[in-house]
Amino acid sequence: MAEALVDVLWFIDGSEDEQMDQDDAVKVMEGFAHVVSTLPEDQRQELIALVGEMSGDENDPARRDFLEAFPEGFGLIDDAS
Repeated sequence: MAEALVDVLWFIDGSEDEQMDQDDAVKVMEGFAHVVSTLPEDQRQELIALVGEMSGDENDPARRDFLEAFPEGFGLIDDAS
């Protein structure tokens, strides 16, 4: 389920104005960031590990960059971490 959600966020992140209203895209991304910020620490760590595995297996450099930035970008870890 988490992998599918990350795929949706990847699509939204890369969508053009013609594909999706950018204000709606921002709302979805911010909404997701809020939800994960409320997860218990063990679940956040599990999601970080999953995204790390996905990143390590990724062949597309742009998608790998998205996955590597995911934990910080979506509030799973603090900027200072």
